[in-house]
Parts: sequence; C-alpha cells; structure tokens
Amino acid sequence: MDTFKTLNITPGKALCYSGFRNGQHPGGIFPTYEEVKEDLHLLQNHWKYLRLYDCDQHAETVLKVIRNEKMNFKVMQGAFINAEMNNFNCPWGGGTYPEEVLFHNCVNNRNKILRLTELAGQYPDVIFSLSVGNEVCVEWTDHYVSERKVLEYVKQVKRNVVQPVTLCENYVPWLYKLEKLADEVDFISIHTYPVWEYKHIDEALDYSKENYYSVARKYPGKPVAITEAGWATNSNGRGINPENVNEEYQKIYYEMLMEWVQKENILTFFFEAFDESWKGSPEPLEPEKHWGLFYIDRTPKLAIKNLIRK
Repeated sequence: MDTFKTLNITPGKALCYSGFRNGQHPGGIFPTYEEVKEDLHLLQNHWKYLRLYDCDQHAETVLKVIRNEKMNFKVMQGAFINAEMNNFNCPWGGGTYPEEVLFHNCVNNRNKILRLTELAGQYPDVIFSLSVGNEVCVEWTDHYVSERKVLEYVKQVKRNVVQPVTLCENYVPWLYKLEKLADEVDFISIHTYPVWEYKHIDEALDYSKENYYSVARKYPGKPVAITEAGWATNSNGRGINPENVNEEYQKIYYEMLMEWVQKENILTFFFEAFDESWKGSPEPLEPEKHWGLFYIDRTPKLAIKNLIRK
C-alpha cells in the first residue's frame, strides 16, 4: 500500500527462498555457494525481493552471492527464534519441551538476535528489512514465544539497525492479541493460507483478501505486508485435502494473488521458491515438502513454466 512509501520500500515481486536440496537441512549440510548462485540465477530476472528465514550459514552464503555476483535482489532477513515457553495447544504435540531446552533456546535466541543486527550492519545494501521471528505467537505453533519477549527483541533490533523491523506471523494473532507489538514494528507481516484452512481454490483469493483487510482495517495507517501466501501441489491428507492441491490450483492461486497484490501495491512474498524434501514427516507426500514454484530438481512447475526457461 502507499503507506510503504514512508519506509522507502517499493512493493515488487517477492519470494520466500530456502535453498536446501536433497540430503541438506538446517543444522546439517547447507547449500554451497555454487548451488545458491544457480538458484539465484534462476530467480533474478523475475523477483526483486527474497525472504530468508534464519541468520545461519545459508543466509550468509545467499548474502555473499548477491553481493559478489552483483545481483539485484533485496532481502528480508529473518532470525528463526525457537520456543521459550511450552505451548500445550500445538495440535501435533510438538510444543512441549524440558526446562533445560527452553533455557537453551532463550540463550540461543538472544544470540540469533545479535547476529541479525550484525548482518543488517554488514549488508545494508542488500538487506532491506528484518524479521525477529516466524509464526511464534499463533496458537498452534511449536516454537512459542510470548508477545512481551518478541516486543523486547523488536526494540533491541530497532535500536541497532537502520532497516525497518517486523515479525512474520499468521494473520490471526494480529487481530486479537498483538496490539502492542503492532505499535512497535515498522510494518505488520501476515501469513495467509486458504488451503490450510480447508478452502477450495474457488474461495481462495477472497479468503486471502479477507485475511489481509481484516488486519489492515484494525491498524489503519500501519503498513501491512504478506510475507507468506502459497498453494501446495501435493498432500498425504494430513491437514490438507489431497483433492484441493495440484499444480493447476497452484497456478490459479498464484496468478490471481499476483494480479490483486500488484493492483493494490501490497508487498507479497509467495511461498515458496523450491520444494524442500527435509520438511515435515518422512512421508513423500507430506504437504510441507511441496510448496515450491520449482521442484527440488529446479525444474519449474506449471505456475511459472512460461516464465522460466532453464
């Protein structure tokens, strides 16, 4: 929206990027410089903004490639903070941890926030905004952090950087419990996933619009971005009806969403660039593995087949 002008951000085509290939995963084997370079060459003529989720080795490689290869990307850099409290509402039972794990997470999260500010200072020409976490306050998360603590992190980062600061979060918590955080962040970031909420493709765009405008109306004058919106192409039936996901539906949602957000000038990161086999359960049709606009072998899916010529 026009409110982004106050932050010197011009909305453009944006994409969530994580470059982990088969056999790679966070905390294990990371993509190499050449692999990241290959990915970014595929993306560079079609997307302006990339969202990175954590200030880890992968992010450092991406930032180096962009700078060294003189690529015209701007990055939303995130810090992936882990659970500091138990969440007994997590539907898959993954939100409870021993006290020593929660203590370790608190220490590690503080270090990640420090690293986030360091990267912002090292790459001011590449990093255009910062996020202090991802889906940490929504009721179903398995990495719960209180609004009070997230607010502390936001204030800490803002004191030490020049870039705008946000929290990437599902749209629902912004509507009923994140008012103090909304006041402090430079812009609000929401996630909208109609297919996770059992919506058919025919309902999808209207539902995403409803999600977006419900938050925008609650905070008039505050910029609101969509930092995740996407459509899976496979499902094993857990959480998503397999009949509701395929490449054709992803193409329809992608095209409808892009037409709307470009018309309304809403900064929107489509989720995501590439399929990631490390995510979710070991089952091959686990939906978490199948959100990419590209397959894991870097061939394009139907939504962008006419755009990408490898």
